[in-house]
Parts: sequence; C-alpha cells; structure tokens
Amino acid sequence: MPIYEYKAFAVGGAVQQGIIDADTERDARTKLRREDLRVSKLTELRGSKRVRGSKKGGERGGFVGKLLRDRAAQRGPGPREIEIVSGITRQLATLLGSGIALTEALSAIVEQAEQRRVETMFRQIRESIQQGSSLADALEMHPSWFSELYVNMVRAGQAAGNLDIVLTRLADYMQAQRGLRRKIVGALTYPVMMIAIGMAVVTILMVKVVPEITAMLIEQGKALPPATQILVNVSNVFKEWWWALFLVIGIVSFAIERIYKNTAKGRLFIDRNLLRVPVLGELLRKASVGRFTRTFATLLKSGVPVIQALEITEKVVGNRVIANATAHIRERVVEGADVSTPLKASGAFPAVVGYMVAVGEQSGELEQMLDRIAGAYDEEIDVVTERLTALLEPVMIIILAGIVGYIVYAIVQPILQIGQL
Repeated sequence: MPIYEYKAFAVGGAVQQGIIDADTERDARTKLRREDLRVSKLTELRGSKRVRGSKKGGERGGFVGKLLRDRAAQRGPGPREIEIVSGITRQLATLLGSGIALTEALSAIVEQAEQRRVETMFRQIRESIQQGSSLADALEMHPSWFSELYVNMVRAGQAAGNLDIVLTRLADYMQAQRGLRRKIVGALTYPVMMIAIGMAVVTILMVKVVPEITAMLIEQGKALPPATQILVNVSNVFKEWWWALFLVIGIVSFAIERIYKNTAKGRLFIDRNLLRVPVLGELLRKASVGRFTRTFATLLKSGVPVIQALEITEKVVGNRVIANATAHIRERVVEGADVSTPLKASGAFPAVVGYMVAVGEQSGELEQMLDRIAGAYDEEIDVVTERLTALLEPVMIIILAGIVGYIVYAIVQPILQIGQL
C-alpha cells in the first residue's frame, strides 16, 4: 500500500501535515476528507523519496542527492539513529512478547512515532511485510538506520521463532554500546576542550595583547632581552599567519581522515600507533576487545552461525588491528580450527581473553564466557577512563601554565629593566 505525505487545511483554517497510507491517491484524499481535512498538497513516498510533487526543501535529487544518500548508507547508523532504534526495538520486543502480531505492533510504533521520518520508515516497513517480505528484508532496505548486525540478528530470530527475545538482546546490546561510547567520548572531551581553549587563549595573546605591549617597549629604544625578542618574533608570525596555522591543522585533520577511511594500510597504521599511546592505547584496546566479545556473544546467543558472527563482528570492533585479527580467526575457523587457538596466536587480544574463550569452548558455554569477559572489560574501562582523566588534567594545566608563564616573563623582564634605569 503506497504512503502519501499530505498538507491540508483543518476546520477553522489551521494547516495540518502528516502521513497516510492508501491504495491510490484518490483513496488518500477520501480518507482525509472523512477527517474534515481539505488537501492542498499530496505527495507519494517511496523509500523516503518523493515520487511526485517534490518542491524546494524536499529531498535532494540528482548526483548530489545520490552521493549524500550513498554516503549515509555506507556510514551506517549514527549515534542519534542508534538511540531512536534502541528505544523502538525494546518497545517492539515488549509488544511481540505480549502476543501482539507483528503488523499490529508496527502499527503501534507508527502511531506513537514522534519524528516524521521514523513514522514514514516504519510505515514502509509495515507495507513491505504486508506484501510478503520478512521483517529482516524490510529492515535491510534502510541501511542508514539498521546495521548488518541488526538485520542478521532479526533474521536469525525469525528463523528460530524467538524474535521478541532477540529484539530484547539487540536493545540491551545497543544500550551497552551507547554506554561504552559515552565513556570514551567523556574521557577524551575534556583534554580536547582544554587544547582548543588553550590554543584560542594563546592566539589572542600573541595576536592582540603581546604586540601592543611589545610596541611600547620597542619605543623606549632599548635592546630587548632574548626571551622578549623571541616572543616578538613568534607574535609577528601569529599576527601575520594565524589563519595559515588553522588552515594547516584543518588540512592535516582532513588528510588523516581521508587516509583512515579510504586506505586499509592507513587505517592499520593509525590504529596500531594509537594502541601504543600510553593510557589512551590501553583504553582503546579494552574498548575494542569489549566490543568484540559483547558483539560476538550477542550474535551467537541469537542463533547466528559462528563464521557469519565473526564476519559481522569484524566490521564493528572499531580498530583495524582487532578487525584484522578477527578476520584471521574467521579464516581459521573456516579451515576447521576452534576460536581460541587463532585468537591466542593473533597477539591482538590479551592472554586472559584467549584463556577464557578456550575454557568457554571446552565447557560448551562460549556465549556466557564472552558475556563475562565483556562485563569485566566494562569495569576495566571505567578504571582506565579515570586514570586517563586524572593524568591528562595536570599535564594540560602544566603545559598551558608554562606557555602563559613564559609570555608573562618575557613581557615583565624588560619592564623591570626599564624601571631599574
């Protein structure tokens, strides 16, 4: 059943916008007329795309629109999409667990959707299911919202007949991943803000404050001390080329991002060296290993085959070193090996992880053991995050204090010499 976006006038002249599904455009107008709405604009939607009547402000078409949609699909769900989908996933699991049919549960999701794009998407998912598609196939049509991991777990849940349980696991998994992301972002936000504020303060001092004060000293006709002369030279560079400094920082950041995203060797080089950074590398390694164990455990418990679970896990661990090790493990498993042997041999995982995975395989409780490892690493991440924050805070303060102290010393020294004369 097609989906239409409408704009209509209600009784009293108020403008009302919304979405309605109907067999034809005529049926849509009839339904809206029964609700005392006079339609002024009606547009059919297919895959979140306007088929007719698209105007300025609608979805971008042509090459640019296609490029943006392709990038969104390749990038996968963002933090905001994951947060919305997590809440809806838990609601859907509750509805299905209560014995409500899938299409009725989706109708409930549609009715309570707070965002237009979410309502449109779930109307399209419901329409695909009514036409004979499975839920996994319908979700797969929206890659910017539902990841490969999500789709495969839903497919496994439908095949096993425990979709409500799988959806609950998915919601728990996404909640855990959001918590992990917040921990890492929270640990890195403070030093980044300190660096940005420090650069801004130093730039203002060197561009505005220092030139005015040093100009007064130069007018005295006295030779400036070496520290003051160095400050004057640096200030002149800042004053004339401050824009070039920020331009270089932007270009370098953009180049690193391009290298990281577009070249496998570049990603491997950057990720390997990040793991070698004191404290920060430990945090990133623990986060990647924790993501590996939790994702792998969630997929296995949902009925996804081991080889496919490893293939999906490889794409979500967030570090190329761990991802390459996961790919190696998958290749060895295809050849007939167990999981623990290549995991130990990879060298990318701590020894205790390999030992615990081996115990889990021998006891037949691999999923439970992986969950325990993930829980243990969540606790260790909290400890490392506190250490990182405690270490970076005094270091940043000392660096900024040293820079500002040098500026004050270089300015005060010639003033004191003049006063003595």
